[in-house]
Amino acid sequence: MTHILIVDDDKNILELLHYQLKEAGYQVSQAKDGIEALNILRLKRFDLAVVDVMMPYMDGFALTQEIREKYDIPVILLTSKNQIEDKEQGYLSGTDDYLIKPFEAKELLFRMKALLRRYDKNQDDESVIRIGHTTVNKKSYEVHINDRTILLPLKEFELLYFFISNPMQAFTRDQLIQHIWGIDYEGDERTVDVHVKRLRERFSNLTDDFQIKTVRGVGYLLELKK
Repeated sequence: MTHILIVDDDKNILELLHYQLKEAGYQVSQAKDGIEALNILRLKRFDLAVVDVMMPYMDGFALTQEIREKYDIPVILLTSKNQIEDKEQGYLSGTDDYLIKPFEAKELLFRMKALLRRYDKNQDDESVIRIGHTTVNKKSYEVHINDRTILLPLKEFELLYFFISNPMQAFTRDQLIQHIWGIDYEGDERTVDVHVKRLRERFSNLTDDFQIKTVRGVGYLLELKK
């Protein structure tokens, strides 16, 4: 059974989400703040986390960063704030999706289902691409460079895999959003910039096989360096 962790300091929201997710067929665990959530994550395996932004001790942004560093699961951030700066901070922390309060349970459920499908590692479309000393495996969602294995957040992996599947080809931000986030994505194009920046930071000192270059007036392309 798919196991969901919900983290919120509002007891009423915890109880409501717990009930709604259990009714939808999920196994659910609760945490009232980020510290408690990390303790629970150490003890149990989860498939997805739903995290409130405004919490005591550790806010949702910091918790999402911790989850990103240690666990390979999608994260949906919940917030009552709708400013672009808050959304940017959410995506910089590594969240996969962002939902504004108040929201309908139906919307949360279909967003969860979409993310769980994308994180499903038991797909039949195995595909491995090798460039120099770099191997990108779409079945295991792993990147291997020499003897090192790198596990990326889902969107970063999908973006890297798309670039490596189409080397030396420039794509606009809109094209990348359609390929990676889907045509129904309602977020900001700056999401692409954030994810490209994170990929550059991860791989700039790890490999000379490729680099993601900015094409002025267009977008980005992956350049093969060897």
